[in-house]
Amino acid sequence: MKKLEIIINKNYKIGEIDKRIYGSFVEHMGRVVYTGIYEPNHPCSDEEGFRTDVIEAVKNLGITTVRYPGGNFVSAYNWEDGVGPKEQRPKRLELAWKAIETNEFGTNEFMKWIKKVEAEPMLAVNLGIGGIKEAVQYLEYCNFPQGTKYSDMRRQHGVVSPYKVKTWCLGNEMDGPWQIGHKTPEEYGRIAQETAKSMKVIDSNIELVSCGSSLNTMETFPEWEAKTLDYTYEHVDYISLHQYFAGQDLGTERFLAQADDMDRYIKTVIATCDYIKAKKRSVKTLNISFDEWGVWAYDSSETVKQCNEVEWQVAPPISEMVYTFEDSLLFAGMLLVLLKNADRVKMACQSLLTNVSATIMTKQGGELWLQPTYFPFSQVAKYGHGVVLDIRADKANQMIDCVAVYREELKEIVLFVINRSLNENIEIEVNLQGFKAERVLEHSLMKCEDPKMTNALHHEAIKPYNVEHTSIRNGNITSNIVKLSWNMIRIGL
Repeated sequence: MKKLEIIINKNYKIGEIDKRIYGSFVEHMGRVVYTGIYEPNHPCSDEEGFRTDVIEAVKNLGITTVRYPGGNFVSAYNWEDGVGPKEQRPKRLELAWKAIETNEFGTNEFMKWIKKVEAEPMLAVNLGIGGIKEAVQYLEYCNFPQGTKYSDMRRQHGVVSPYKVKTWCLGNEMDGPWQIGHKTPEEYGRIAQETAKSMKVIDSNIELVSCGSSLNTMETFPEWEAKTLDYTYEHVDYISLHQYFAGQDLGTERFLAQADDMDRYIKTVIATCDYIKAKKRSVKTLNISFDEWGVWAYDSSETVKQCNEVEWQVAPPISEMVYTFEDSLLFAGMLLVLLKNADRVKMACQSLLTNVSATIMTKQGGELWLQPTYFPFSQVAKYGHGVVLDIRADKANQMIDCVAVYREELKEIVLFVINRSLNENIEIEVNLQGFKAERVLEHSLMKCEDPKMTNALHHEAIKPYNVEHTSIRNGNITSNIVKLSWNMIRIGL
């Protein structure tokens, strides 16, 4: 069996984990909203039409923040269509996904739902075909107490107290030619700058997220970041990154190694932000909101094809990807990358929450089931709180991907470990410096002999279970990390 020594020193720290990195994303796309989180006629739905089985699954997943309403959807969305009496709301052509939007679910429904799942909202404004006017009116509706047109409109809609939404995204993927209202970096930089300035006049306590690149493969990356931040740097608090990985035909080990590409992506954006900081002689450090990330099991053209086949329907089923065990390991690796950059990545949104590239799948009128991706996320969201330690290991061994989190108050170290090797078990020996391991609290393992195995309704073949593969020797940790596996190891100090 191969061996790998890992050194963890108490004084070598990357940064404190912000709980908001355990976010997700709800967009009016396919069945994410309708028959996903909202289905009034479902046997499990409450008096407001929210599926209570989904609410429970979201809470168990550990979601802390949810971005809404998009996504590509937001770039042609008029927020006023989704407020007020439901019977008076207009049906619209939804241009991003070629559907009919009933607007039965809108901002006030989302804010009721977000409270029930015990998470924080992250709202996006329309900078596609919209602009400054719509953005400030939306903010006024949500956050201003009373005495103005839009704050009083909210009160008339039954919401007396302002929502005080803290985080707002200035558009979505404006670098993408597919985006309604796609802009050049100069065009986006100017409108984002002026929108940010205007929004902060209304509420100086909000945090704003400027659009970064949609993918690390965009031809404009990282020039987009440099040019747009030249306008927005002093007016926003975060820049967004988005990334989906496919490539299931690359072979398992190369497929899983794409998580390393995501790490390089983040570090390039950090370097670009810091370049603009130096250029402007600024004292402000800009952090990252990785507010769309996930594994994409289809070719993007398949989603376009599905949209064309079911165009102009209400909530048609599109991009309902079923994830394999192999997919779940890449998903877990992407999650670990966020932790490895905890000093600068302060928010993140797994995309999407239900049915479309999702961890939670629902059957219209029926039950739900959990994808293999659900379980690594729920474990990291539960135990990944504290300080990420800067571990040292042999870089020649790229099969082991590991993150260590120090939970000082609980006197505990948590190791999240992936073995990317298709064929070899690897024994890790963790040399603790400044710590002394006292006991193994838990070793949770998720593995599957068939990398292409999936879960389904009434068939959760892939989920974690506890093993005794870890031991303590002379205050250090030894653990057998079996081939192609996800591991969560908790060590009491």
